[in-house]
Amino acid sequence: MTEEDSSAKMSEDVERYLKLNPPCSSSSSSSAVAFANKSGTFKSSSPPCPEHVLENVLESVLQFLTSRCDRNAVSLVCKSWYRVEAQTRFEVFIGNCYSLSPARLTHRFKGLRSIVLKGKPRFADFNLMPPNWGAQFAPWVVATAKAYPWLEKVHLKRMFVTDDDLALLADSFPGFKELTLVCCEGFGTSGIAVVANKCRQLKVLDLVESEVTDDEVDWISCFPEGESPLESLSFDCVESPINFNALEGLVVRSPFLKKLRTNRFVSLEELHRLMVRAPQLTSLGTGSFSPDNAPQGEQLPDYAAAFLACKSIVCLSGFREFRPEYLLAISPVCANLTSLNFSYANISPHMLNPIIRNCHNIRVFWALDSIRDEGLQAVAATCKELRELRIFPFDPREDSEGPVSGVGLQAISEGCRKLESILYFCQRMTNEAVTAMSENCPQLTVFRLCIMGRHRPDHVTGKPMDDGFGAIVKNCKKLTRLAVSGLLTDEAFSYIGEYGKLIRTLSVAFAGNSDKALRYVLEGCPKLQKLEIRDSPFGDAGLRSGMHRYCNMRFVWLSSCVLSLGGCRDVAQALPNVVVEVFGSDGDDDDDTVTGDYVETLYLYRSLDGPRKDAPKFVTIL
Repeated sequence: MTEEDSSAKMSEDVERYLKLNPPCSSSSSSSAVAFANKSGTFKSSSPPCPEHVLENVLESVLQFLTSRCDRNAVSLVCKSWYRVEAQTRFEVFIGNCYSLSPARLTHRFKGLRSIVLKGKPRFADFNLMPPNWGAQFAPWVVATAKAYPWLEKVHLKRMFVTDDDLALLADSFPGFKELTLVCCEGFGTSGIAVVANKCRQLKVLDLVESEVTDDEVDWISCFPEGESPLESLSFDCVESPINFNALEGLVVRSPFLKKLRTNRFVSLEELHRLMVRAPQLTSLGTGSFSPDNAPQGEQLPDYAAAFLACKSIVCLSGFREFRPEYLLAISPVCANLTSLNFSYANISPHMLNPIIRNCHNIRVFWALDSIRDEGLQAVAATCKELRELRIFPFDPREDSEGPVSGVGLQAISEGCRKLESILYFCQRMTNEAVTAMSENCPQLTVFRLCIMGRHRPDHVTGKPMDDGFGAIVKNCKKLTRLAVSGLLTDEAFSYIGEYGKLIRTLSVAFAGNSDKALRYVLEGCPKLQKLEIRDSPFGDAGLRSGMHRYCNMRFVWLSSCVLSLGGCRDVAQALPNVVVEVFGSDGDDDDDTVTGDYVETLYLYRSLDGPRKDAPKFVTIL
């Protein structure tokens, strides 16, 4: 059967299913014709093309299809469905800015209102990618400015964004409403000021973990006067003082503001004033959570009363330079909290316990490892609804003595059995604790265990961590993201290949014995989309074992492994739709990308439009 016949058959089936062409008897049909001729109300005309009718119905149905995975599946049914899906797509997600060109995007989708765009791979967060590597937002904002003047939302992650880019965005989209910049760089307070001033319908301005240059511009004062439609304002990553009076005025005239996350230059007294002005807040970033140096004898504000008045707060974060004696002021909102983020606060167990014992509804909890195993035991005893836990290192050095261990992990697994996602940095871990996690929390979809220090075995038995990670992939049937570390042999990767059938993202550090480990994963994990590996003994044979997979993966990253230039070139020549980049770690334009035949970093990704045109000199595209 040809493609046209298949498409026609599918159209007939769908029409029949939707009852667009119900059968009728010959007698009823002739009666209808006779009535039409007698009354003169009907005129002879050809019926509409069934394919056009189907497309009209599809347009109506697809308006309600929001999942991008479902929409991608719909677009693959046939040419007609591909065309209708594009016509009804208003939001697009691009996981790699080099996987296609801006021209291809604007050619296919004509009515986009929202764009989510990602640039550098995640290992860039660990300084493993040279500066000035790329991921420029400039070509995208130029193309979308011409194609989508009605664009309302832009969400960027790990992109290089300039002040000129932000100015063009502000000038090109008169109805622009949402800008979110996560882990971005290249811009400053000047660019933010232009967006604040010109985007008069702006509802969301979120700057998250981005590097924002201080241009000594009072960007807060640039928001227009009068009532503001602002609903979310986050600038906790901005490392420069702000005009507090302007911020307070903006909060007062923003009646719809629900989320406010301030930076460390907002004191506790100023936070109190903001809370009094905006009791409708549901998400609050506290800034420093430390008072100014008030004159001795002057009465301090009643901070607890301010929190008591903000009964709607369910998400709390900040605490960047907090004073422990003021921490209990948040107690009035603890019972309502669903998210609590202490990832910037050096909090000890005795500081945490009076707070956490009232947080029975917490679903998301982030903290530094300064809370120790004792703090995790307190969390396990109270937070029975916990879904996501992240524990970050206060001292990230490999040779430091970490205060959390398998004891805390096992306590969490026993007390928080609804857990779905965990990121856990530690120095000491055991197979017993990891196995307990797999048995007590089978609903896990994300398990990221980062044992700091190279090749660290089970802290008690001295054996590899193979059995623990093997238990995770065996017992957690819904697992989609896994990060492994510690002393791991090829056996651990054989478990991952055998049982990790839903894993989409795999991160590996200082693990494995040979290329067999990589082959187990590439041959055994059919859903794998993102593979990131550092400092592991994988070479050309392991890389070649995934030749059948790379065209369907978003990217593969290998750094400080044992790859050769020839092996990387073989992959590039065999897969014309895959881009293979090699480069060093320092990004020095004067040095050769590859020393001899050794490749320090390989970044491999699929692309519909071939190699990029903006690669710096230190990047070689094979």
